[in-house]
Amino acid sequence: MSVNSEANDSELVARVLQGDKNAFRPIVERYQNRIYAMVVGMVRDEAEARDLVQNAFIKAYQGLDTFRVDSSFYTWLYRIAMNLAIDSCRKRRRRKTGSFDEAIAARDEDGEMLVLHHADGPAEALHRKELRQRIFAAMEELTEEQREVLLLREVEGLSYAEISESMGIPEGTVMSRLFYARKKMQALLKDTPEAPMQGAKKAPSA
Repeated sequence: MSVNSEANDSELVARVLQGDKNAFRPIVERYQNRIYAMVVGMVRDEAEARDLVQNAFIKAYQGLDTFRVDSSFYTWLYRIAMNLAIDSCRKRRRRKTGSFDEAIAARDEDGEMLVLHHADGPAEALHRKELRQRIFAAMEELTEEQREVLLLREVEGLSYAEISESMGIPEGTVMSRLFYARKKMQALLKDTPEAPMQGAKKAPSA
């Protein structure tokens, strides 16, 4: 049977476990960009992010027999990749801000995309590059937990319920971490024009 890229994750996992190694390729193609966007946001280094994403897929492939078919494969894969990213951050607590994927954009509190790059002149392009660097440098000051929830909300665009499932924490904790992450980012970027997350909301109860 040929591998159908539109097959659902559970079907593809079942094929791999039955010996069809090629069935894992559609899974990689389906999720590699999303996983990379999250990992590069955590480690802020493109080369390291690529290595971590590759390791995450290898680890997932080797551990497919532990995946519960009644659960979300993306959530399971995301958790593997994020654990690797967090471990890397803790080993290299302080690092110089490097280059970043220009395809990453942030979302404001209403869910609207705040595109951080587009076709414009050299001066505007330089300004936007500096803005991206300041944003990611500011994210360095967040805890891993705050950074993760901020990325899931602002980059991935997940709902509170989806973030709760992905991180394995209550929705109240999600809301609280997101509030304090946004508040800290706002303080760090208060002198930066066009910075995302314009204003923090009232702290939610956990």
